[in-house]
This record gives sequence, structure tokens and C-alpha cells, in this order.
Amino acid sequence: MKLTMFWRWWAAGTTSGLGSAIGGVALPLTALTVLHASAFEMGVISAAGYLAYLVISLPAGVIVQRMPLRGIQVGADLVRALAVVSIPLAWWAGLLSVAQLVVVALVMSFANVLFAVANQTFLPEIVPAAQLQARNSLNSGTHAATELGGPSLGGLAVQVLGAAPTLLVDAVSYLISAVLLRTLPARQVPAPATRTSMLAQIREGWHFVTRHPVMAPGMWAATVVNFVNGAYHALFAFYLVRELHASPALVGLLLAADGLGTLIGAAVTTRYTDRFGTARGMIFAAFAGVAGALLIPAGGVLAFAAGNLIFAGTVVVLSVTTRTYRMIASPPELLSRVIATVRFVSWGAIPVGGLIAGALAGQLGARTTLLIFGAVTVCTPLIWLLSPVRGLRDLPMLDAPEAATAAR
Repeated sequence: MKLTMFWRWWAAGTTSGLGSAIGGVALPLTALTVLHASAFEMGVISAAGYLAYLVISLPAGVIVQRMPLRGIQVGADLVRALAVVSIPLAWWAGLLSVAQLVVVALVMSFANVLFAVANQTFLPEIVPAAQLQARNSLNSGTHAATELGGPSLGGLAVQVLGAAPTLLVDAVSYLISAVLLRTLPARQVPAPATRTSMLAQIREGWHFVTRHPVMAPGMWAATVVNFVNGAYHALFAFYLVRELHASPALVGLLLAADGLGTLIGAAVTTRYTDRFGTARGMIFAAFAGVAGALLIPAGGVLAFAAGNLIFAGTVVVLSVTTRTYRMIASPPELLSRVIATVRFVSWGAIPVGGLIAGALAGQLGARTTLLIFGAVTVCTPLIWLLSPVRGLRDLPMLDAPEAATAAR
């Protein structure tokens, strides 16, 4: 029964993920080719797509704990479908504007936060702890495959159909995901023994993560990576179109290098961490990520593709390892709040990176801005080197009481 539920859960995420990957190319190309958006406007659109992580990530952990997971996921899918479909409708009516793209990105970001926290909280309920690393790697590999094929398909679709009409594919993918998730039983994560205020529950999750000897540095390292990723989301399409003069189809192929890197990283993560250790392996991967980030703006399209592939591959090693650790080391009643706390801090850095990158690119150019953000990635391995796991081969798997004591 659990296996069946997992594969339905996986199919729903895969379908919406492929649509999102196609939409991830069509949306910025709509802004660039239809509305002729500036670098700063691209930064604003990108930042709006992640602003909710700063606004509702912490309450989302409590909301997910109190409400049925299936209802949250299905509702988020329906909201996202309606938001995306409004863009081609407005374009056909001649009413599309940059302001609407910003509003759609904001609505999507709020739905994404609730969906992501509920989705990650649901996984440990249907997968045994011993299989979480493998399932997380599978999910990352699946995400990589959609990121690999989605941008290429999206670029071709934009070339044939136009940027705005291509977004209909994204809307349909959310509807299919909602139908699949609706077949799963309603699930409720364990509630606290005593009813406490939302603020108190948020504070409990925050203290657990920020005082934890492993989760805290993992969160800060992820924050650096996502700050840089915010710049990439804002500038990659702009850089490729305006400075490297790439066609929409080529933009899709070049952005697919991210998916290829993620796919490779997901495929090797378990064997890699078995060989080098979870702690030591993450430090090695973090240094390799710095090299990839600096390579992205170092030359033409080949340097961009190679750097993007390397950076994405190292990021997924870090992500899978730390995500699995959180699922295993967190008390079940705290898991949704742990996930929400990490997303609030680390994913909240994405819109900040996007806004700063958009502002800098308008003054310095996209290539110079990407070089600056590439240099920032050196903070990631430094955070791990300055943490308690520096001399360890593997991350310490503390049980719940030990983790709480260590955090205090």
C-alpha cells in the first residue's frame, strides 16, 4: 500500500515538475520577447516568485501540521493552475503587462511554499527511514530529468507556439497533479500533545534548527547557495538572450544543463557519500561548486553549459544529503516546522539574490554580476569547515533526545 502511495505521489510531482520546467522557460521569455522587460524588471519577476518564502514559510510549518496534507497539496495545485492560465488569456486579450507577471509570480510563490512543506512532510510517512536517502535521490533525479527535458521542450514550444501560449502546458500539468494527489488518502501529521499558539510552535521549530550542531550550518550553507541561485534565476535568460544572443531554442538547451547536472548528482549521491562520507563528501562538493559557479560567466555558451552542469551537480549532493538528514534526525512532531524554518531562511535568500542581481546587472552588466555572485559561493565550503562536522567523515545521526540536548 505504501509503495502504491509513493508512486502516485511521485507521478503527481513529476507531472507538475515537467510543466513547471517548461513554464520556467516560457515565463521569462514572455517577459523578454513579448513585454521587452529590462534587467531590473526581470529581477523583480524572479524575486516575486520566491517572496513567499520570506513571508509565510514559518507559519506554513504550523499550518501543514494542523491541516490535512492532501487538501493543502490539491488546493495549491489548483491555485497555481489558475494563476498560470491567466497569462495567455491576458495576452490574447491584449492586456498582458509586467505587473501581471509579478502578481502571478507572487501567487505562485505562496502556493509553492505550502505545497513544498506539505509534500516533504508527507514523504517520511509513506517511506521507511532506511529508504529515505534512495527516495530523495530518486526525487532529485526525477526533478533533474524534468529540468533536463523541460527547458528544451519549453524552448522549442516557444519557438513554435510563442511564449505566452506555451504556459498553458504548465497549467494543465498542475491539474493532472491535483487529480493524482486527490486519489491519496487524507493524511494528518502527528499533532503536539498540548495545543499551543502558532507563535510558540514557530519558535520551537526555529530554536531546534538554529541551535542544532548539524542542521544550523546546513541551513546557512543552503542560504548562500540559494542567494546565488536567485541571481541565476533572474539573469540566466537575460544573459543568454542579451549578451550571448542565443535563440529561444538554444536558451532552452543551455538551461537544460542545470537538469543534466542535477541528474548526474542525484545518480551518484548515495555512492559518493558512501565512498567519502556524508560530512566530508559535502565539503568536497561545496568546493567543486565554487569552480562551477565561476566558470558560468567565464566565456561563451560552452563555458556557461559546463559551469551550470558542475554547479547543479554539486548542489544536489548537498541538498539530498542535508534533506535526508533533517527527515531522519527531526522528531516527527517537529518535521514540518523544521522544513519550514530551513525554507524560510534558505529559500528566502532567493528573492534577495534576484533583486540585487537585477539591480547590479543594470549597472555592471550581466557577466560581471554573475562573476560577483560566483565568488560569493566560496562561503558555502567555509561554513562547513567552520562547523562541528569539519573533522567528521559522516554527519552524526543523533536520536531525538540527543538532538534536542545538542540544540539546547
